[in-house]
Amino acid sequence: MKRRTFRVEGAGVGRAVVDAVAQELGLSVEQARGLVDVGAVYVAGRRCREAKTRLVQGQVVGVVLEEGGRSPLAEAPRAPSFRVLFEDEEVLAVDKPAGLPAQPTEARVGGSLVDQVSAYLGREAGLVHRLDRETSGVTVFGKEPRATSALAAEFRHGSARKRYVAATGPGLPASGTVDLPLSRDPSRPGRWRATRAANGVPALTHFRTLYAGAEFCVVELLPQTGRTHQLRAHLTALGAPILGDSRYGGAARVGGVEVARCLLHAQALELLHPRWERPIRMEAPVPEDLMRFFTLAGVEVPSGAVPLK
Repeated sequence: MKRRTFRVEGAGVGRAVVDAVAQELGLSVEQARGLVDVGAVYVAGRRCREAKTRLVQGQVVGVVLEEGGRSPLAEAPRAPSFRVLFEDEEVLAVDKPAGLPAQPTEARVGGSLVDQVSAYLGREAGLVHRLDRETSGVTVFGKEPRATSALAAEFRHGSARKRYVAATGPGLPASGTVDLPLSRDPSRPGRWRATRAANGVPALTHFRTLYAGAEFCVVELLPQTGRTHQLRAHLTALGAPILGDSRYGGAARVGGVEVARCLLHAQALELLHPRWERPIRMEAPVPEDLMRFFTLAGVEVPSGAVPLK
């Protein structure tokens, strides 16, 4: 990846970012605007999509000039890969497909759910919560700042009700609660461990096993907290990692069926609408790869109100 970085000083202070990028890189204003529009410009480490943003003294502006041998301006517009589940003037809920990262990074221009939703809305989308790359299902955005803040507060305070479903290894009990704290695993970068032996953050998950067989289980998960890798780490602590979750030891093949990704799906979300102040519930259909295990188990996908436990 090729980048160009410069610091705002002197005559650059107070200028619009599009003008500063054009002058610094020797581009036309339209070319610089194109870089801003595709998300290739960062101001103070944050992606900037507003060409008229005024720069201040000392800010660092970064521009992605080439990625994978291609200019960001050469990228063809991508059709949205998400499905809209609910939308009004303040809230947008979509079904995130597995394999799509929730948000962009400086190392990658475009291609995230935030990028796609921002293009759909025609402005920066307010991401309220985040699913792992391989996790599919309900993801909520605020369409204006007040709604984004109100929705984020529901997740922060634990009042948003979430239901996940997953296919796991065998051995789960009929139901139960896991309240093991989570901490980073020092021996395995990128992985979290569920244990009381470390100074971890509190994490609480209720679960109900819908099917328990010799080769796999199908489970309904009701996380009461929203920690990174919470469900993946808690199920691993129970001795039944999610199928396809290579980071946590989940099986990649079950009964002759190949498992290509971590089979975890955010199936339902219930929260208060920021303006109506009454509950709204969004449900995302279970994708085919996970639905195969519901079919093999002969059980139905949970639906309706999300229980507390």
